[in-house]
Amino acid sequence: MERILLNKANYLVEKFGYDVTIITTDQSNKKTFFKLSDKIKLVDLNINYNQYQKHSRIVRYFKFIRLKRKHYKKLRYLLEKEKYDIVISLMTHDIGFLYKIKDGSKKILEFHFSRESEIIDTKQFLYKFLLKIRQIFLKQKIRKYDRFVVLTNEDKDAWSPMDNISVIPNFVSFSDNRQDEISKLENKRIIAVGSLVHQKGFDLLLEAWQTINKKYPDYKLVIFGGGDSTALNKLINKYNMERTVEIKPPTNYIREEYLKSSLLVLSSRHEGFGLVIVEAMCCGLPIIAFKCPCGPKDIVKENFGILVNRENIIELGRAIERYILLSEVERKQLGHHAYQESLKYRINNIMPLWNELFQEIIADN
Repeated sequence: MERILLNKANYLVEKFGYDVTIITTDQSNKKTFFKLSDKIKLVDLNINYNQYQKHSRIVRYFKFIRLKRKHYKKLRYLLEKEKYDIVISLMTHDIGFLYKIKDGSKKILEFHFSRESEIIDTKQFLYKFLLKIRQIFLKQKIRKYDRFVVLTNEDKDAWSPMDNISVIPNFVSFSDNRQDEISKLENKRIIAVGSLVHQKGFDLLLEAWQTINKKYPDYKLVIFGGGDSTALNKLINKYNMERTVEIKPPTNYIREEYLKSSLLVLSSRHEGFGLVIVEAMCCGLPIIAFKCPCGPKDIVKENFGILVNRENIIELGRAIERYILLSEVERKQLGHHAYQESLKYRINNIMPLWNELFQEIIADN
């Protein structure tokens, strides 16, 4: 989210000439991880929502209420003072009060997850029920905004019917590959990318990999992601897959890793969009992914990828084997189609959609 936000802000000031301010609550004088244009203003409200994390849940709750009140007052003062034309929220702590601030600006919500994400991650039936009730009230708040932007048509359908909803997908951060710079698809190396958390489903991928490990021991699976790899390493050891599976930390040179690979597998239980799919497509990689909400069904097409039923380990293993058995010509065709489809997700094609949205809501008085 941070990378997309900063790249979007950079584009707005450099290409479209917008005056952009980024307002944060917990930046605490830390520098941004990604490069930011000097033309962009940074304002931190110094709320520090995480300052009471070590307190009890009851204490955190009452402190949180107090901090939200402080947040509202500081944000209202800033918006009324600066008189921005458009204010965009990434749907965190301000969703419940931003629309109440009558500063004359148009208010937009930008959602980087999917409606089902939180519910899918919840195991307890009662908590699932409470989340669904919460979403009913959340939807009522969303209707009060001038526009609600989601990443996929699938997620739009999940929130519908809503009159103020729009779909603008994410763009890929590196999309300048030429056709002659994509992967040659010659290495027997399959890549997966994402945090080592339950959502990403790497445990499912490793279960599916058992067949590949036994039948095609010359193929290697490389997983790039940060987090605790203990449980995944236990699975690797359990199935004696130490020679064919490697878990590596995140890298700033992920494009080079895609280019050294021949296939991307996305085994997520859910996604907000699935940006790694588009990144891999930019490098000419075919895709195998679960039909999870939301993203893969919007992005992956039959001429370069395979969509597998959610969390179906047997189907996932068969899909990987099906790819392995393709001829070189067939693989190259898949890679070509993947690259061609990725062009629509270049920043120069996505950012005009934001510009059109801004112009539309400003004109809608």
